[in-house]
Amino acid sequence: MKPVKVGICGLGTVGGGTFNVLQRNAEEIARRAGRAIEVTHIATRAPNPACDVGDSVQVCDDALALASNPDIDIIVELIGGYDMALKIVMEAIANGKHVVTANKALIAVHGNEIFAAAREKGVMVAYEASVAGGIPIIKALREGLAANRVQWVAGIINGTGNFILTEMRDKGRTFDDVLAEAQALGYAEADPTFDVEGIDAAHKLTILASIAFGIPLQFDKAYTEGITKLTTADVNYAEAFGYRIKHLGIARRTEQGVELRVHPTLIPEDRLLANVHGVMNAVMVNGDAVGSTLYYGAGAGAEPTASAVVADIIDVARAVSCDPDTRVPHLAFRSEALSDLPVLPVGEVETAYYLRLHAQDRPGVLARVASILSERGINIESIMQKDVEEQDGLVPIIILTHRVREQRMNDAIAAMEALDEVSSPLMRIRVEQLN
Repeated sequence: MKPVKVGICGLGTVGGGTFNVLQRNAEEIARRAGRAIEVTHIATRAPNPACDVGDSVQVCDDALALASNPDIDIIVELIGGYDMALKIVMEAIANGKHVVTANKALIAVHGNEIFAAAREKGVMVAYEASVAGGIPIIKALREGLAANRVQWVAGIINGTGNFILTEMRDKGRTFDDVLAEAQALGYAEADPTFDVEGIDAAHKLTILASIAFGIPLQFDKAYTEGITKLTTADVNYAEAFGYRIKHLGIARRTEQGVELRVHPTLIPEDRLLANVHGVMNAVMVNGDAVGSTLYYGAGAGAEPTASAVVADIIDVARAVSCDPDTRVPHLAFRSEALSDLPVLPVGEVETAYYLRLHAQDRPGVLARVASILSERGINIESIMQKDVEEQDGLVPIIILTHRVREQRMNDAIAAMEALDEVSSPLMRIRVEQLN
């Protein structure tokens, strides 16, 4: 059978890993795909010393040229970003080529138009590597759990943030200290905003939510909150209550709509997600038939991510000759069957809360705080009052509440911060049981 010819755009960490896996495991891959898969073209701005490209591969610096090259069957987009990546993908689709990408930002923001163009041309766009690196979570959601009505998805889907929180908990280090090490180790970029502010995780969660619930991609409606304000004290107080803090992406189906949110979260210390450490990723999916399932592994890195990229290339090679109407839909549901279930604003979300406030050591302060919560129908589950802090003479008060709508909690926080005896701002962290 005629070999499938592949053009790789970008020979950086993931591109280099993809090339090496395709070369090293060529025989095994051909046995799985039913035909040989050959890298014939590479577009890169600089050579990758980890890759022995040789003379059989044509190398250039013009990725758009690959997208229109009639000798290429599959374009593998691994340059990242939005603008040029979008041009490459749309040009490839326009020329009737299948596309494989690891670009979560591209899919989360432009996926709807990319998939529409692909359907029009009868080509495939595969993107397993865009979420959680080497963990095959997209295939699991889209195919393995197809019998289920998915209730919720929750995941640690950014290794940098998880590394930082793990170090803060295990070694008592500050956020800034651990971030500097993460940058030195290459886990975090020089500008770590996407990682520590939850944007990277929100890209991934947007994709997972669309597949789980059969809704269009809606990254602009995802709520994101970072971990930059967390302190070692918060980590320790959470531990004292039997919880750990993780930077979670949570998508949940409710009668009113879909929750789509990324934020620091207290979860019970005996939950599986609470025990995912370092740079590892993990995603929990709860379906009505299967219950809760966990997917764990390396969320980044050259060859773990390449594992997912190459798996997509094999899937495309297998399905090249299939009728486009019989292929697995891009977002698991046929395009005409996607739901208009709305994404809820965060004010409509219902969850429990951890509150940390600092108050003057005076009689009646705690009673006033409790009264504010009670007046808004917010029940207290636990409360802890620590000793007066020497630096400012204030008393740390930590409260865990029962579940309540976020807008009601916002009103309560505003009222507490308005008290003369309370130092602003309060720390608020959402609490999830994941049961």
